[in-house]
Amino acid sequence: MQQLVFEEMGTYTWRETAEPEIQAPEQAIVRPTVVACCDLDVAVAEGRLPMPPGHAVGHEGIGEVVAVGNAVQGVAPGDQVVIPFQISCGQCRECRRGVTGSCGALPLMAMYGMAPLAGFDGGGFMADLVHVPYADAMLVPIPRGVDPIGIASLSDNIVDAWRGVGPYRAELDALDDVDRRVLVAGRQSIGLYAAGLGVALGYRVDYVDIDPHRLAAAEKLGATVHDRPKPDKSLGSYPVTVHTSAAPDVLAATLRVTWPDGVCTDTGIYYQGAVEMPLLSMYTRGVRFVTGRVNARAAIPQVIELLQAGCDVTPAVDRVAPWDAAADVWPAMTGKTVFMR
Repeated sequence: MQQLVFEEMGTYTWRETAEPEIQAPEQAIVRPTVVACCDLDVAVAEGRLPMPPGHAVGHEGIGEVVAVGNAVQGVAPGDQVVIPFQISCGQCRECRRGVTGSCGALPLMAMYGMAPLAGFDGGGFMADLVHVPYADAMLVPIPRGVDPIGIASLSDNIVDAWRGVGPYRAELDALDDVDRRVLVAGRQSIGLYAAGLGVALGYRVDYVDIDPHRLAAAEKLGATVHDRPKPDKSLGSYPVTVHTSAAPDVLAATLRVTWPDGVCTDTGIYYQGAVEMPLLSMYTRGVRFVTGRVNARAAIPQVIELLQAGCDVTPAVDRVAPWDAAADVWPAMTGKTVFMR
């Protein structure tokens, strides 16, 4: 079979590799049909995240189940499913408490599409077939009638955005209408998805960015957009803020506009190491700060409920490209790109 491989900066190549096989009764083989680039894929393509060559790419997507082991009960050949980017067993202590991104049965950071960062490499989704070692624990059937382009990032970036807003619904819903406000400091797709999900949940969302294309997409998603490099006090303050830029100065500005006893969720990865934070001010005001990797499999069903209720986050998609063009399109990506067979 063929899989798309990162060769060097600017070069991605289709390579032949052996087809995966079912080796245990709980396993499945899935044929990816719609695959999205992750924001990290864009960072690698642009050179902002240097990566060693030679690994298969793609870890966001949906596909068709083609084969299952004889112990699999939740899916069958022909089913359309979401494949979480993290590999998890569903049975260990961590998985049972919903920490599916840190499955205790596998090395830390077991995942697809990012072999140099993975504790266990599952291969890439830009391939003819993908091996799923724990089918019932991992695969989530997709509802009929949902646009596959809109949900292609449900494996990772959409649920990464969800954790910035979804867990705080009870807090937001307990407030007066005028105070049900969410601020998103945006960059790439996660900020856009956070804006769209916040609007779908019924909150007023202010979206801050300087990129005209993302500002236009956020407006289509229902957010109020602000063309500025970072939040400032002229916008007021917010019980819930979401920071996605990975820029320390924007993070500091986002923390400053977070309410006393409010919560700021940061989805960024800071390659530079140490980042200065206003901890005394945060302590004094009781600001909660949330960071860390998303637990994708645990969050996917909650987002699917919202999608079934009519939430459409498709405006976050920058481009749709044919599968066969991926070797040329992948290195030139600047935003959320979806590849379709």
